[in-house]
Amino acid sequence: MVKNLFSLLYSRQTSILSAATVIATTLMFSKILGLIRDRLLAHVFSPDKIDIFWAAFRLPDLIFQIVILGALSVAFIPVFTEHFENKGKEDAFEMAGAVLNVFLTIFILATILIFILAQPIISYIIAPGFSPERQMQVVVLTRVILFGQIILVLGSFFIGILQSFQRFIIPALAPLFYNLGIILGIVFLSKSFGIMGPALGVVLGAILHASVQLPLVWAMGFRFNMSLTFFHPGVKEISKLMSVRTLGLAAEQINETVGLALASLASIGSVTYLTFAQHLQVVPIGLFGATLAQAALPVLSSERARGRIEEFKITILTTLHQILFLTLPATAILIVIRIPVVRLVFGASQFNWEATVLTGATVALLAVGLSAQAISLLLVRGFYALKDTKTPVAVSLVVVMLNIILSLYFIVSLKLDVWAIGAANSIASILSAILLFLTLHFKIGKFNLKIVIAPLLKMLMATVIMGMALYIPIKLLDQVIFDTTKTINLIVLTGVSSIFALSIYVTVVWFLKVRELDTYVELLRKLSKFQTKLKSKEVLPEIV
Repeated sequence: MVKNLFSLLYSRQTSILSAATVIATTLMFSKILGLIRDRLLAHVFSPDKIDIFWAAFRLPDLIFQIVILGALSVAFIPVFTEHFENKGKEDAFEMAGAVLNVFLTIFILATILIFILAQPIISYIIAPGFSPERQMQVVVLTRVILFGQIILVLGSFFIGILQSFQRFIIPALAPLFYNLGIILGIVFLSKSFGIMGPALGVVLGAILHASVQLPLVWAMGFRFNMSLTFFHPGVKEISKLMSVRTLGLAAEQINETVGLALASLASIGSVTYLTFAQHLQVVPIGLFGATLAQAALPVLSSERARGRIEEFKITILTTLHQILFLTLPATAILIVIRIPVVRLVFGASQFNWEATVLTGATVALLAVGLSAQAISLLLVRGFYALKDTKTPVAVSLVVVMLNIILSLYFIVSLKLDVWAIGAANSIASILSAILLFLTLHFKIGKFNLKIVIAPLLKMLMATVIMGMALYIPIKLLDQVIFDTTKTINLIVLTGVSSIFALSIYVTVVWFLKVRELDTYVELLRKLSKFQTKLKSKEVLPEIV
């Protein structure tokens, strides 16, 4: 049994859907742990205290996203894959080691600079709406979290290497352990260290994130070396791909920072309301958008490397429709039952009704752009597989500028509440998806727009019908049958209504002959057969 388990964990996923299923399954547990983390934060600390923790996360996450996660992950996989296919495994690992050393050095230098300049940056840019005392608390937590991000760099490189070999299970488990570390910090350290407890948990989570991947990375043949080779061909190629992309990431991170700063000005607790709403919204984006896009990148990179543009187009459109098939109903659910969902996830003792309503409104408005954000993740990876980083960056600069202008106008000029930031974000996300699709459309010789639009319209129709089917029973059951002040009744109400609405969605797409339904039904059948086969292998030695 143990041998079969390790075989499964180390196995190679050869298709986009199988890889995405593996990522989605493990990511689902990671997201659940993330929501448990948020629930524990809401239980242990009041929103004004949680504001401090999320504000402290901003600077470390900003430099991590710019230097490592965003730019390096999308540039690393295509280059590593090309080195592996053209020059062999040894050359690919040599390149990976050189890249790791160079970027780890750059990240440590950036961390030292941020450590020194944390106080003025926090005071004037990150959290201008906080009192001086709260700003100082943010500075202290920021410096602790920075140490954890250095360790997280190793884990991120491991993810890139393993996904290049189409090993997705272990890398997908890594974020789960990261969240587990933060949860342990909240549970065991908060009583002694206060809001510093979750920050120490971040460091523990980063250690677990890297450690869980190390055995498989080692088994694949990767070895650390201490040489600092800034002029290695692989380093040059990745740096070239990153050069423009880093500008786009910087713009996106400025956008995130402006959103947090405006939330700090809106009202006490608004940073927490916005962050919690974003965490709810990214669950379906992560499960259905990021997983499919992530799994598609090695396939798209391979098709581009072999000059198979028609296959490249088919992969893009197939994956795009699969993402829409899953994210559109998720959008309807978050919009219609936003308040019950927020109450179930965050309705702890220190999270009152006003906090629930504001978070729910922000969730609903963020959800409007949910599907657009999800397909943008795929389209951006399509450009990266083509080694085009300039086009996505140009689009990113336009939509980020729009988002910042709208957010400033809503919060500073119109004096609207934190939900307005969600509205601005969705408008910008929809524009981003449209611009990315159109530019990719012309770049690769045009898609068949009829094939693109027809399934989309059918799924949109099914989503609208589903939303109506969800709204009616929620209202009737809430007012007539269930006392939703009790948690168990709220769970039953939300579960029964959602299952009913999803069954309506499936029925409508079946009636409209949406092909993606057949794709997922077939995938479920394969998974069922695989589980049966796995069980039979486990039982056989015991019989013998």
